[in-house]
Amino acid sequence: MKRTKIPDNSKIYFYAVFRILIGFMFMLHGGQKLFGWFGGPGGNGSVALTSIYGFAGIIELIGGLFILLGLFTSIAALISAFNMIGAWIIVHIPKGFIPLTNGGELAALYFAAFLVLIAYGAQAWSLEKILLKKEFMH
Repeated sequence: MKRTKIPDNSKIYFYAVFRILIGFMFMLHGGQKLFGWFGGPGGNGSVALTSIYGFAGIIELIGGLFILLGLFTSIAALISAFNMIGAWIIVHIPKGFIPLTNGGELAALYFAAFLVLIAYGAQAWSLEKILLKKEFMH
């Protein structure tokens, strides 16, 4: 079977879809914590802003928005990666080390995605390219 090669000039658009999707989903997680979107936690649908979960929600909402828009992407991804390390240590490790048994699959996948975003930055379809005429930190 012959494999079809994706043209090099189109790969940046696949990456842009990846960045936008990761940013959008992470932003939704923050909104879920802070505003109770989609049945958020805390009994009343949201968490206190002054709690550790509120702090995480702020990082998720703002970091996700910046990643989605492609604005200061590497910095937003770095802060978000540390947020996932914190989630892993505070929430998931006490339930066991294996992500499938401690509910940490999403934290692990987000962490890996943020490493990719740190390394590659915003690229196509980003406000960094539009506003700064270049990528911040790349």
